[in-house]
Amino acid sequence: MLRDTLLSLGLIAVGLLAGYIFRSLHERKKAPQIGLLRLRKRLQSMALLYVNPVAFLGAIWSLDLSDLRIISLPFVGVFAITLGGLLGYMASKILGLSREQTGVFITCGSFTNIGSIGSLVTFILLGERGFAMVPFYKLFEGVIYYSIGFPIAKSMSDIVSEDEGFFERVVDVVTDKYVIVALSSMLGGLLLNILGFQRPALYSSINSILIPLGTLLLLSSIGMAIHFDRIVKYIREASVVAMIKFILVPLGVYLLASLLGLKRVDSGLPLKVSVVLASMPVAFTALVPPTIYDLDVDLANAAWFLTTVLLIVVIPALSIILELIA
Repeated sequence: MLRDTLLSLGLIAVGLLAGYIFRSLHERKKAPQIGLLRLRKRLQSMALLYVNPVAFLGAIWSLDLSDLRIISLPFVGVFAITLGGLLGYMASKILGLSREQTGVFITCGSFTNIGSIGSLVTFILLGERGFAMVPFYKLFEGVIYYSIGFPIAKSMSDIVSEDEGFFERVVDVVTDKYVIVALSSMLGGLLLNILGFQRPALYSSINSILIPLGTLLLLSSIGMAIHFDRIVKYIREASVVAMIKFILVPLGVYLLASLLGLKRVDSGLPLKVSVVLASMPVAFTALVPPTIYDLDVDLANAAWFLTTVLLIVVIPALSIILELIA
């Protein structure tokens, strides 16, 4: 248990620090002078278009699909995202925050780092079988973020412009190359699984390399964009977001997943996966709406930074909680 915890934290720290150090050296002209934005996009593309799809396909290929209750996982994921946003809105009203800060609380409460950090922690704590359930849990994540989360954030800003309709926003998401590749890898793995093709034994060893590699690529790209200025003054608000992300949402997800019977599926593995993914920090995507819609960017940065740092406590706590979930 201690080894798994240290491995999770170590990989996350290495990824973020590698990106941050490279950016610092780049600014001092002590690293190759290539465009940071272009480099970040290349790292993200490598992970999302090449590394992660191969890992997800192989993991889903070997997933036990004998109990159809696993189909409820995407709806548990939707519940977690929705609950976080609603709690963020309620908390902002209790704290008496401004309209711009309310928009930040909604996105930070809702948007969760399932892809890079969540998938890594799931893999390390619950193995490849648990990792295979991640794409099911996050199936509707992109649609909700871009078709609902972004418009809500925009409605909290002073920006006045013509909005796309709901249908147009959904089309934009489902035709995005990253979404297409992710769905294709999931469907490919499902097809191979259902048709009964035997997965090569070597695939497990390949995934033990690909899964951490994909996470390191994504976290390095995030590390290149980290700025620590003006974070301290929002510690109180960021702490409230942390309580939502690490206590209230996971508790709600645990109750729902238990009600849906996931505790009795595969020794409770879908339930454990749901609790882990619902306990992840604010997603880096949550920093995008505040930036493009002129909301409180400093508050968003503080919430993202604090919840990410608190993984030092959250991951060991999760490893203990998972042992108690029978």
